[in-house]
Amino acid sequence: MKLHSLVMSEVTNTTDGPFSFTLTGIPGFEASHTWISIPFCCLYTLSIMGNAAVLTVIRTQPSLHQPMYLLLSMLALTDLGLALATLPTVMQLLWFNARAISFKACFAQVFFIHTFSFMESSVLLAMSFDRYVAICRPLHYATILTREVVGRMGLAIIFRCVLAVLPSLFLLKRLPFCRSHLLSHSYCLHQDMIHLVCGDTRFNSWYGFALVLLIIVMDPLLIVFSYALILKSILGTSTWTERLRALNNCLSHILAVLVLYVPMVGVSMTHRFAKHASPLVHVIMANIYLLAPPVMNPIIYSVKTKQIRQGIIHLLSRRNMH
Repeated sequence: MKLHSLVMSEVTNTTDGPFSFTLTGIPGFEASHTWISIPFCCLYTLSIMGNAAVLTVIRTQPSLHQPMYLLLSMLALTDLGLALATLPTVMQLLWFNARAISFKACFAQVFFIHTFSFMESSVLLAMSFDRYVAICRPLHYATILTREVVGRMGLAIIFRCVLAVLPSLFLLKRLPFCRSHLLSHSYCLHQDMIHLVCGDTRFNSWYGFALVLLIIVMDPLLIVFSYALILKSILGTSTWTERLRALNNCLSHILAVLVLYVPMVGVSMTHRFAKHASPLVHVIMANIYLLAPPVMNPIIYSVKTKQIRQGIIHLLSRRNMH
C-alpha cells in the first residue's frame, strides 16, 4: 500500500515545468536500509581504495609505464568513475532516505553510468588486443603498441562512448514524462526512465538496440575472436610449460571480462525472461552488474599481477612507516 500510494503521488499529466524523479531503495527492506548501507559502504570503499591504489602504483613506478599497465590504468579509472557515478544517490537513499533526484541530475547520472559502462567494455576490448599482440606478435609488440598508440586508443574509447550515449539522452529529453516519476533503482538508468515516457519511443528503442549491437554485442565477440587467435597461437607452441605461461598472462584479463559480462548477461536475461519476478531480484542483479567490476578488478589484478601486488605492498609499507 505504501509503494502504491507513492506511485500514485508521483503520477502527473505534464512535464512543462521542472520536476524530480523518485528513487527506489531495496524493495521490502526499507526499514533495514541503515543496516543494508553497511555492506554497500564497504563495497564502495573497497572499489575506490583498490582502484586508487592501482592507479597510484602505475603512476609512481616508471617500470610500469608500459602499454599493458597503461591500459590497466584506464580500466581502473573507468571502474573508479563507475563507482562514483552511483555512490551519491545509493548512499544518501540508504542513509537519509533521500529519494528525490532532479531532472538534470538524473540525466547527468544516466550519462556517466552508461558512458563508464561502455568504456569498461571498450577498455577490455583494447586489452584483449594487447594480449593478442603480446602472445601472437611478440617480436613486434614494442613497435605496434607504443605509448602514443595507447594514448590514441584511450581517446578513441572516450569519443566512442560519449558520442554513443549523448544522442540517446537528447532523444529521451525531448519526450514527455507524463506517467509516474518513480524509478526502479537507487540510481537513474536509461532503460528505467524510458518506461516513464508516454510518447512514441520507437526511435529511441531502435537507437538503443543499435547501441547494444555495436558495443555490448560486438565487443565481447571481438574479445572472443582475439582469444581464439591467441589459443591457436598457444597450441602451436612446443611445450606445455610455455602454453601455461602464456595462458597465465591472460588469466587476469579473462577474469575481468567474466566479471563484466556474466552479470551483464544475467541482467539482460532477468529483464527478458523474468519480467514478473520480484522487484528485489531486478534490484540485486542491477547492483551486482554495476558494483562487481569496480570491486573485483583491483582484487584480480593485485592477486594475479606480481608487479601490481608488489607495488601495493610497497605503497602500504611506506604509509605504515610514516
